[in-house]
Amino acid sequence: MPHTRDEETLEELKSKAAQASFENPGDSEELTEDGSNNGELNPTEMILSLEAELAEAKAKSAEYYDQLLRLQADFDNYRKRTQKEKTELVKYASEQLVGELLPVLDNFERATSSAQTSDMAAFAQGVEMILRQLQTTLSKVGLKAMESVGQPFDPNLHEAVLRIDSDEHPENTVVEELQKGYFLKEKVLRPSMVKVSK
Repeated sequence: MPHTRDEETLEELKSKAAQASFENPGDSEELTEDGSNNGELNPTEMILSLEAELAEAKAKSAEYYDQLLRLQADFDNYRKRTQKEKTELVKYASEQLVGELLPVLDNFERATSSAQTSDMAAFAQGVEMILRQLQTTLSKVGLKAMESVGQPFDPNLHEAVLRIDSDEHPENTVVEELQKGYFLKEKVLRPSMVKVSK
């Protein structure tokens, strides 16, 4: 009796399934009478499943993109805030020092106003006291005077403006300081202006 077209198709599917089972024993699939695979989705179900996965992936993608935009906005705000803080810090970096120098300024004003009524000895004593006050204030922020006289000449610390003959000092020794040099903590703020022996 000749096979119908459906029976031929069923036979072909069974044949292919058997061959696949033989080639890949771990992936064996049994066909039902209607030609579908046991436990497997038919094409329509597979399309619906893939569409559901795609919709879920799109939702996650949109969520991640939203998070990225929020992070970028937060970072931009952080950058602007730190830039503003840095500008403020540079602008008012000397605020503490100036605040500590105000009493020195007050004393100078008192000294100049009393200079007209006081004798010069008292005025000189007052100015000397103010000088000590100023030196103390500046030393608190790390200012320190260099000791140059009698030291070997160092171009990193000294600026030689004159070279003089000297029998008392070895060659290239600082014999006189014309202007004091200063360290600010470990950094040379200003080199000493000196005379050097030759």
